[in-house]
Amino acid sequence: MSVQETWIEHRRSDGELLGWMDQDGDGFVAVDLLGRRVTGVVDWLDAEEHLDALGIGYLADPYELRLDDGRWLRVRITEVSTDAIRVKKDDWGDMNAPLVEYTVGFPLPDGLRPMGPDRSVSFPDGFTSATP
Repeated sequence: MSVQETWIEHRRSDGELLGWMDQDGDGFVAVDLLGRRVTGVVDWLDAEEHLDALGIGYLADPYELRLDDGRWLRVRITEVSTDAIRVKKDDWGDMNAPLVEYTVGFPLPDGLRPMGPDRSVSFPDGFTSATP
């Protein structure tokens, strides 16, 4: 049995999955949709409140994916499950841009990280962009 199978789902009132509770001794750890532990050991109510406050908006934020050659590519998350995380090269909404997708493991691996304000990202076409 995988660790995720022991996690207890936490959903919003509209049924949207926000994350899970992972029992740790007498307390619980809140786990977000990317499989990250987002609290220490807290009581059930605190874990629920943390996930409610966190929401799912972070899934729309830009992320960076480390490519095989070591460069970082700016990506957006397109799908999350306990089987895998799917991302696509950030095309800034350009409907004519080719779709470049990648699949990485769950939980969030070291090679996929939230975009930082002071990071520079390499693009496969050789251009580099500093984030604002």
